[in-house]
Amino acid sequence: MPLYTYVARDTKGKPERGSADGVSAAEVVSQLRERGLIVLDVKQADEGQADALPSRFHILQWIPPSSKDIEISLQQLAIMLRNGLTLLNSLRTLIEQTGKPTMRRLWQRVAQRIQQGMTLADAMEEHNCFPPMVIEMTRVGEQTGALDAVLGRAAESLANKRELKGNLIGALAYPVMILVLTIGVTAAMVYFLIPRLEKLLKAMGRPLPPSTQFLLDVSNAARDYLPQILLVLAILIVALIFVIKWPPGRLWIDRILLRVPIVGNILRLAGTIMFARSLGTLTKSGIRLLEALRTVEPLIFNRHLSRTVANARLRVMQGASLADPLSVKFTFTPMLSRMVAVGEKAGTLDEVLEEVARFHETQLRTMIKRFSAAIEPVMIVIVGSIVGFVYISVFSALYSWQ
Repeated sequence: MPLYTYVARDTKGKPERGSADGVSAAEVVSQLRERGLIVLDVKQADEGQADALPSRFHILQWIPPSSKDIEISLQQLAIMLRNGLTLLNSLRTLIEQTGKPTMRRLWQRVAQRIQQGMTLADAMEEHNCFPPMVIEMTRVGEQTGALDAVLGRAAESLANKRELKGNLIGALAYPVMILVLTIGVTAAMVYFLIPRLEKLLKAMGRPLPPSTQFLLDVSNAARDYLPQILLVLAILIVALIFVIKWPPGRLWIDRILLRVPIVGNILRLAGTIMFARSLGTLTKSGIRLLEALRTVEPLIFNRHLSRTVANARLRVMQGASLADPLSVKFTFTPMLSRMVAVGEKAGTLDEVLEEVARFHETQLRTMIKRFSAAIEPVMIVIVGSIVGFVYISVFSALYSWQ
């Protein structure tokens, strides 16, 4: 029976190295897991030192990996661990099969740190591309010996977050695109079309209808004061960027956005989904409620909602229920606080939060579809009104002279 050397870690994080007999590496892994150890690496004693991890320079290695790449890698890692591969062997497989230099370099560094005795969570924490929630979940998974299940939930959480972000961008991108198109069409008329028509109308030497005269006055003012207009726009843009970067200003803007009809409802639903999904995933993975709230707080994109989570954490520290501080008006949906109260009493908070997230996801998809369907005719009417006013003003002048 061959002799295998192994590197493992107990539930307290203490590294352990040794050797064991077994028919295969899988049998040794099974023996070590029965002892409550988290297996990092197993190999035959005559294999010598670990082979150097492949590495080659590529300019793309310095580009940060995307969230989707991290998500897919975590899914693959969870599957390999679930089927008996050791952590280092799973990482080596990721390194070999990934086609992206950024991911190859990332997992090479993580694997090297683990070989030096570091935990997976600590190795991941050295890289900014891993969200804090994933790192905390990984740390708990290593401590409890359920790393495969925890990594699977972390990957699912990233996928849900990516889908939510895509839905929000999809809902808001179309109106913004139509608005930009409207501004472009209006600018083209003011600076190119109307000046040519003005020469034609003035050449006829007759008085103009009020609408036509108003159109020409607006066009002349826009052209005469173009530098001032551009300066004001630049100042407004810089001021807006400053306010967004300034924490109190960002908090004020986010608070106002939550009160805007339709848009506020969409943002409130999205924030509720993010909070419920993230907190449910963390508590289900074994992270204590206070620590889970601390991890979720910076994940919420709206600063006003994030402050609500911070206040909730302080209230929980003082012995209050989580449901009470979540019921503040113009923050999360009313259903969240009521369901959290039920989950706290029944001891099923993680399951309740998952149900809340799923329910609100359905609501968000429906609201986005309705919003997109409603905004399209509104924007068409706005664009059509601007173009129609120009043509009516021009043709009314032409017909008045006949």
